[in-house]
Amino acid sequence: MANSKSIRLRVLQGDAIAFGPGKAALLLAIHQSGSISAAARSLGMSYRRAWLLVEAMNQCFKLPLVATATGGAKGGGAQVTASGHEVIARYQAMQSKAEAAVAADMAYFDALMAAPGNPPAN
Repeated sequence: MANSKSIRLRVLQGDAIAFGPGKAALLLAIHQSGSISAAARSLGMSYRRAWLLVEAMNQCFKLPLVATATGGAKGGGAQVTASGHEVIARYQAMQSKAEAAVAADMAYFDALMAAPGNPPAN
């Protein structure tokens, strides 16, 4: 969006967040690095947090979104599966549609909201 305000979609499975902006960013980082630990470092999160997010995603979907290989002589690694790539693409399309659908309303809110760090005068 052109303004600083945004919406964030989350796909819920019961009370669990099956997919959202943070998990999308993690999948993209895993795709780029081939590693959960490298992806976590690039996003400024702990390996444990990244691993728990990957586990949660893989449990929420019928097919895993991330495939992992145990480390060893040849090293470990992780890769985003075909299902993971499909989920990322669909999520990004949903986000774009949602932003377009509420663009006028977001412009309205943007006009009413104070700039960050500049509280309104009383």
